[in-house]
Amino acid sequence: MRAGALYLVTGGAGFIGSNLAEGLLRRGARVRVLDNFSTGRRENLEGLDVELVEGDLRDPDVVRRAVAGVDGVFHEAALRSVPRSVDDPQASNEVNVTGTLGLLMACRAAGVRRVVYASSSSVYGDDPTLPKVETLPTRPVSPYAVSKLAAEHYCHVFTRLYGLETVSLRYFNVFGPRQNPESKYSAVIPRFLELALAGEPLEIHGDGEQSRDFTYIDNVVDGNLRAMEAPGVAGEVFNLACGARYSLLAIAAAVEAFLGRPVARRHTAPRPGDVRHTLADIGKAERLLGYRPLVDFDTGMRRTCAYFVERFGTERRAG
Repeated sequence: MRAGALYLVTGGAGFIGSNLAEGLLRRGARVRVLDNFSTGRRENLEGLDVELVEGDLRDPDVVRRAVAGVDGVFHEAALRSVPRSVDDPQASNEVNVTGTLGLLMACRAAGVRRVVYASSSSVYGDDPTLPKVETLPTRPVSPYAVSKLAAEHYCHVFTRLYGLETVSLRYFNVFGPRQNPESKYSAVIPRFLELALAGEPLEIHGDGEQSRDFTYIDNVVDGNLRAMEAPGVAGEVFNLACGARYSLLAIAAAVEAFLGRPVARRHTAPRPGDVRHTLADIGKAERLLGYRPLVDFDTGMRRTCAYFVERFGTERRAG
């Protein structure tokens, strides 16, 4: 990173955004965070020397203030979660599409050098082809996936028409410390850990054999930093993952192994809009970004389990 340069992290109080802000600070960059704290948490910024712009991504005046004088933007702000988008597709579109368009317009006007955009593996949809390579047709099956793909297209168009450098990163099921387990839309690993520590059964949608390319947060931070600086990649899209997949049942087993005891399980109906399997081909990121996963799945799970045990206590029996 450019030591002393100023970078904006939208959604910087969230799980991924706050870890990214911390990674930037460690490399000598200055960091500005834009967040409205609708899902981000102030505690995620504790101890981080960042400039905070509090406001909504959809507010043009707030966004103009946020991008003023920055070298690059890491665009993490979004309404995440497939189930949330199924419940409220309009809200997902307003934040993820309209909000991204407004940000790109502000970045162009402010002379920002590059925008690294957080996209999603959900854009591949229900295509059964594995592994997912960036040249596959996109077949989104949820409003969330549609919104992430639409914003990808806007990024590409702004590079092609206006010369604003953009790079889109398709995340594959990111997990790690600071991930929020408390929302009903939480990702599976923190939710499993919270339930297990509370002595409650793990809620497994469907048969539990569905699998994901779970990606530890340190790998995502490294991929973002590389995407901001790599030459000759403006307008490109990259998978950001580990290139391996694990089932929900395997996650449950890993939680049991860490806690050293069995954990009850409760199977429920499959979630609408979910895909069966994801697995990334990360060859393009390896070639053009120099990306390699820094932390494997087993190590990431141990670190994540240790974080949640420290945060919530060894056991929190219900009642």
